[in-house]
Amino acid sequence: MIIGKRRAAIWIAAVLAAALVAAFLYARSLKPQLELGTGYAARVACACRYIGNRPLKSCYADFEPGMEMIRLSENAAEKSVTASVPLLATRTARFDPLLGCQPEPYRGEEYVIRR
Repeated sequence: MIIGKRRAAIWIAAVLAAALVAAFLYARSLKPQLELGTGYAARVACACRYIGNRPLKSCYADFEPGMEMIRLSENAAEKSVTASVPLLATRTARFDPLLGCQPEPYRGEEYVIRR
């Protein structure tokens, strides 16, 4: 009976390890879309907050469907809004009185789109 429990534990551990690897690879494949989505969200939320003078929480209403996982934070001293998907992607947009809301330059890895 002990051998059966050990085998079951090994199988469960193997399945969990495979699931974690699959989840990691899936999240990594989404990184370009997440970077794009957080950049868009940061710019939209910055405009909502500093051009529209609305509370940051109301800016979620301006998001497109599918952007529910994006979180917003504000730095009032720098007049910037940061959009992020925790542990995966983060982008910031800053308000400039002349240019409006401008995204910060992208400093991540370059992506090659293969067709």
